[in-house]
Amino acid sequence: MTADNRRVSAVAERRVRTVLGAFALLVAGAGATAAELPQDSDRVHEGVATCASSVCHGSATERGGTNVLQNEFVTWTRYDKHSGAWDLLKNEESRRMARKLGLENAHEADLCLDCHADNVPEERRGEEFQISDGVGCEACHGGSGDWLASHTADGNRHEDNLEAGLYPSGNIEARAQLCLSCHLGTEDKFATHRIMGAGHPRLAFELSTFSALMPPHWAFDEDHARRKGPSDEFAAWTGGLLTAAQQTLSHIGGPLMHDAGVFPEIALFDCHSCHHPMSDIRWETTSATVGLEPGVVRLNDANFVILLPIAEVLSPALQERLLGRIRALNRSVMRGSEALDRAATELAETVDELERALADAGTDAGVRRRILDSIIDRATRGDYRDYVAAEQAAMAMDLLLITLDRWEANSERVDELFASVADDEAYRPDRFATAAAKLGRAL
Repeated sequence: MTADNRRVSAVAERRVRTVLGAFALLVAGAGATAAELPQDSDRVHEGVATCASSVCHGSATERGGTNVLQNEFVTWTRYDKHSGAWDLLKNEESRRMARKLGLENAHEADLCLDCHADNVPEERRGEEFQISDGVGCEACHGGSGDWLASHTADGNRHEDNLEAGLYPSGNIEARAQLCLSCHLGTEDKFATHRIMGAGHPRLAFELSTFSALMPPHWAFDEDHARRKGPSDEFAAWTGGLLTAAQQTLSHIGGPLMHDAGVFPEIALFDCHSCHHPMSDIRWETTSATVGLEPGVVRLNDANFVILLPIAEVLSPALQERLLGRIRALNRSVMRGSEALDRAATELAETVDELERALADAGTDAGVRRRILDSIIDRATRGDYRDYVAAEQAAMAMDLLLITLDRWEANSERVDELFASVADDEAYRPDRFATAAAKLGRAL
């Protein structure tokens, strides 16, 4: 992640912050949070070509007089990396990975297509559908077979489209579940240690940052807010973190961990606790790893640790419970599968408790500033020694500075912060702590 990317994030953020709303409103917003993912529903996917007409979403320029820009297809084709996801499966690196995995090729293997394309069954593919379109419109917006012809009709409401199969992407939890289904994985499609061993890069995700970096193909205006709920990047950040934590815990307590033979799914563990030179003695206890001894293969707990500053601001007692259960989860690795499953279940209950507390809390500038201060304090004292936790903390500090209108005044320090996490193989915790301390002194 480069400093230039973060500047793009800041620009996008200024576009996002058109209307601010309460977290509870956003979670309760457009559509049910338990919506079926587009790949899993029984809706027919008609194909990107059905959206690409110049009078629909394929205009070369933005148009006025409608509630959409009408150039969404062009934006996706030219600027959105999702459009090239299938093409990546045909490059030399993907061919090498396919050979190592025993696949004939990557661009026809379900193992790869499930996240690099809109890989629905043949019987759910319309006449215009092409797998080579990559992660196209319906991979995110849902199969359009039941709403394509009607969604622009006079009198048609957004709620009507949702009932007909449009995915409720305006709802933060639903959007996070959709994105994380590939950027973290599900039980059915997951970047396992085997896949990573063949050459697949490590996965990283944070909903607010990744959404800001994606070229927007919608207008953040009053009409958008009325139809899909107000845009609030703090709520997107916290909602994404909570959903990621919950989904990670479902994996730790599920078949990926417990039905994988002698070794559990190693991709759920901290990559960098093993993947560093033997001469690089970097092990030290953090607040979340109290009770662990050197040499223990640690779970990747970054999706839980990043919640601690939020809990601390909302309720010190809740923060203590959350910290205690993160520690218990980490220690359970040494105590067997039953202890691990029990610890994951108990931590999931505390994450749910935090979600409820956040929905009831105010999210004004004072709350956001205290969360930022807590993250900076933890970073400064070396609590984000693990690369993934530091990466999440850097994105969090960036986002919170933006929502507090303090980003531009601290852009050089933000650049230094991101430079310290630019390369996971070159990551040095002390350098990250120093960059965080410099930011803290400037605020």
